[in-house]
Amino acid sequence: MNDRIRVAVIDDHPLFREGVAHTIRSSKSLEVVAEGACADDAIRIVKDQLPDIVLLDVSMPGGGIEAARTISRVCPVVKTIMLTVSESEEHVAQALAAGAQGYVLKGTSGPELINTMRAVSRGESYVSPGLAARLLTIARRPPTAAAQDSDLPELTKREEGILDHVARGMTNKEIAKTLSISEKTVKHYMTNIMQKLHVRNRVEAVLAFQRKATGRPH
Repeated sequence: MNDRIRVAVIDDHPLFREGVAHTIRSSKSLEVVAEGACADDAIRIVKDQLPDIVLLDVSMPGGGIEAARTISRVCPVVKTIMLTVSESEEHVAQALAAGAQGYVLKGTSGPELINTMRAVSRGESYVSPGLAARLLTIARRPPTAAAQDSDLPELTKREEGILDHVARGMTNKEIAKTLSISEKTVKHYMTNIMQKLHVRNRVEAVLAFQRKATGRPH
């Protein structure tokens, strides 16, 4: 029985796409089931092949974020990861709002990309640590008058500390070891944070806190 994670690679640069496909094929837990160059290819492949994960580029023909939105609607079982050069916080927010489970920069290493796909296949969300840290930095700026009047929930110092580690790309196990608490306690804190911020996952928690702290609309 083949239980490898089935991946489709969509990118309009053939050399880069082949490099990513080669990286995936080097892993015993992953396999490439299809390749494409644009949003239309991505949607067709998802409908025909129903891969576990689709890698999309934000700036590919037809738009990667729009492709992620369509895939989320027509094949919600398929997970999408943006693999792009764009470091725009706005693109990160738009991609996650469109249903993407991951946002990875093209400068990432092969092993890191493989680990990200494994994490996303388990139901986790992931944003490249540098980007996530920037989002949290924005979130920690003094709130605007508009934000002060908003319903920004009160996070405890411990919750803010855990969110800080999340933004650096750390797992619950790593956070537990760093803070000398149990992994179960970290999970409890994260559940509480997500309920307070009315979000579904760790990445959305960082983004929601950033939007509230800067006074942006939801």
